[in-house]
Amino acid sequence: MRKFTLMIILTAAVLFSGCDAFRFLAGRPTSADIEAKRADIEAAEAAALKSKEDSLERVRKMDADSVAALDSLRRSKITVLNSSSMGGLIKGALEHNFYIVIGSFKDRSNAEYMRRKAQDAGCTAELVDFRNGYVAVAVLPSDSIVSAYENLKKVKGESFCPADAWVLVNK
Repeated sequence: MRKFTLMIILTAAVLFSGCDAFRFLAGRPTSADIEAKRADIEAAEAAALKSKEDSLERVRKMDADSVAALDSLRRSKITVLNSSSMGGLIKGALEHNFYIVIGSFKDRSNAEYMRRKAQDAGCTAELVDFRNGYVAVAVLPSDSIVSAYENLKKVKGESFCPADAWVLVNK
């Protein structure tokens, strides 16, 4: 009789408790735990996808801004030169991608004078030596063509800046 009662209780426990009871007793995750983990994984995947989409959107915007800045430079008939078109640099590479060149001189003393004028006006200025013998005075370095275009518009309003300032691309 005891065996029969025990069998009925065990059978009832199995029928009414399901697999989760055995999983719980065995220390395994229950269906609720599995569902919560699945939801966490889906949320993490959705967040990663959103991050990728946001990153792509930033790149698209940067590309559109760069194209717009280049178009503006072309319409304004502003010269944009690569450092290689000037024969290349004498010393290594410049630190930034774009510079506004306010003067290019054969005589280094003229370049130094122009640099002092720019520095006196509050601009950071440096001398860039090219292999073709010219020394350029470069101001307002930047790493994007958009900011280079903005810097060019800003420096054109300064008294030390000549009308023929141009953009140097350091590539």
